[in-house]
Amino acid sequence: MKMGLSLEFDAAHRLPGYDGKCAQLHGHTYDVEVVLEGPVDEETGFLLDFYDLKRILKSVLDELDHRDLNGILPNPTAEKIAEYIKAGLESRLLDSPARLVSVKLWEGRNKWVMTK
Repeated sequence: MKMGLSLEFDAAHRLPGYDGKCAQLHGHTYDVEVVLEGPVDEETGFLLDFYDLKRILKSVLDELDHRDLNGILPNPTAEKIAEYIKAGLESRLLDSPARLVSVKLWEGRNKWVMTK
């Protein structure tokens, strides 16, 4: 079974060494979509309770929300932010039968990256 959840957060960043407007400090509203996969627990009927998934994802995003991402990542590209979220989720799901399939990070409305 697969399941997904989407949450958003706001943050600022700049891209050091980039020759363009993004070299300047600017902000985005990021939308994060996560997909998990695994067996449905016969007793509970859940792969993972949506409440628990939301709490777990929010705990990762709270590390980024309303922050200057350059203080967290040396080069906070969308790709690096998505990898950071993926690593945070994977470490929090270690005791769960649910496996993280992907993290899709939307930087604004029409630009996104997705992890494997």
